[in-house]
Amino acid sequence: MNNQDLLNLQKETFLNGKTHSEEHRKQMLETLKDMLKENEFEIYQALYTDLNKSEHETLTTELGILYTEIDFALKHLDKWMKDEPVAAPITHQGTKNYIINEPLGNVLIISPWNYPLQLALAPAIGALAAGNTIVLKPSEVAQATEQLLATLISKYFKKEYFAVVTGDKEVSDSLVGMRFDYIFFTGSTQVGKKIMKRASENLTPLTLELGGKSPAIVTSDTDIKLAAKRITWGKFTNAGQTCVAPDYVYVEAKSKNKLLKEIIKQTKKLYQNKPLDNENYVKIINSSHFNRLLNLINQTDEDNIIYGGKSDESTLKIEPTLLHNVTWNDEIMEEEIFGPILPILTFTKIDEAISAINAQEKPLALYFFGKDKDIENKILQSIRFGGGAINDTLYHLANPHLPFGGIGHSGLGAYHGKYSFETFSHKKSIMEQTTKFDLPFRYPNAKLTKKLVKYIMK
Repeated sequence: MNNQDLLNLQKETFLNGKTHSEEHRKQMLETLKDMLKENEFEIYQALYTDLNKSEHETLTTELGILYTEIDFALKHLDKWMKDEPVAAPITHQGTKNYIINEPLGNVLIISPWNYPLQLALAPAIGALAAGNTIVLKPSEVAQATEQLLATLISKYFKKEYFAVVTGDKEVSDSLVGMRFDYIFFTGSTQVGKKIMKRASENLTPLTLELGGKSPAIVTSDTDIKLAAKRITWGKFTNAGQTCVAPDYVYVEAKSKNKLLKEIIKQTKKLYQNKPLDNENYVKIINSSHFNRLLNLINQTDEDNIIYGGKSDESTLKIEPTLLHNVTWNDEIMEEEIFGPILPILTFTKIDEAISAINAQEKPLALYFFGKDKDIENKILQSIRFGGGAINDTLYHLANPHLPFGGIGHSGLGAYHGKYSFETFSHKKSIMEQTTKFDLPFRYPNAKLTKKLVKYIMK
């Protein structure tokens, strides 16, 4: 079956109403949960093959988030599906007004390689909960996970409900050009622009989950040791190949040396002083990305590399690397790093950091470490970004009560929890008019005076 035939089959299935009932939606979610639970060993193996992920990192950053999202959707689905009653103005007396959350239809999900399981299935949870059919195009870069998803989804789901299409970027481009009802893309800003342009040919609405240079701001009044621990974890989880990882740190100048010492200390503790030999340290996904990151390190002045910098081409691992005395003129600051390299910049007044960050594209995340509420509020009100955390990194994305998404170049739209359901639903507005009486003022021959009509309407 070619891809157009697959989409036609899913269109027929959706139009016949087979995916709409609450019973069907819950069955799909339960099936997805069973698929994950019954194949955890194979999942661990695939992610170890693709990225050298340990079972702990796979559980905490991939599987655990999916289990939480599925359980959250199952618990709240009946409430989400209910019609939403709304009020009416005096001009609409006698009417009943409400909103129906209806499924969009046939959904295309294109997922990336850095969290190849979680970022493929997290949006699928929302699409299934909302009553849609799905064609999933996983990243071909994470080959083991791509093949596992194709195998498992074909085994647990009928293709008219949920199917996987594999292939390269030409396959993705072909799919995006087809008449899906919605596209959900996670990946780079550069590719996101192409997806959006291609989708516009069919006026296909979409969500773009992209990235950007997400800053961590550290003021001198914070707990430096704790800040360093959480920044280290957030940056070097998945070897920095995380869209919401701190891309760089802006630290108050007088605390720079203390912060650097603590980050080095925490890095050594996290990876037992030998990250290249640590079996739990994630590798770079492929040679192309490995060489790109290595080039950024090699173009940095040796005096600016305060820790790390070593690599092993045979295992595609790069040490956690700290750079200081960095400026916005350095190549490392030109684009999202997406790897285990952390530049440190300094400021003396918070306005300097705010102005520099606002001069760049809006980031996907921002992290502030400090105790001064006035500074915290100033940062939150002055800088536009997708979402973030105070005195932490990354953790906000694991809360299903919070929407996750970017703004501007870092993304379009949001998901997780109820926001996933809403992303894949259309809010259909309905007004049910009474037949017991008919207010005359809206008709041109109304007997009501012009003065009364103006009073009612205004």
